[in-house]
Amino acid sequence: MNTLAIWHDIVRQRDTARFNEVLAEDCVFLSPIVHTPQQGRDLTVLYLTAALNVFNDSFEYVKEVVTAQHAVLEFTCEVDGILVNGVDIMTFDEAGKITEFKVMVRPLKAVNLLHAKMKAMLESMSAQ
Repeated sequence: MNTLAIWHDIVRQRDTARFNEVLAEDCVFLSPIVHTPQQGRDLTVLYLTAALNVFNDSFEYVKEVVTAQHAVLEFTCEVDGILVNGVDIMTFDEAGKITEFKVMVRPLKAVNLLHAKMKAMLESMSAQ
């Protein structure tokens, strides 16, 4: 399985229905905002879906460091005039599925902006 090729396709097309193709059932999501790990594919999908809805067309990966078991993808995006810089850190199981998805973001102004936007997006998604 070429997980990263599928991942890039999902992000490019904003096709959140395909997250299950790359996420392990027991995937753990580690957010730059929420201090506790979010356990399970369903919660990981929820957070990743919210993030794709918060980020806009300016989102792009600018650097990748990849091994058989891990990938670090650096991204940039402009949201409300704030340049967001961060990394997605992925850990893969033997089948190539993502077992851990960690997001780190800088600068602090971007973290605060994303905190507010993600909170609003998650609330609107749960109201549906």
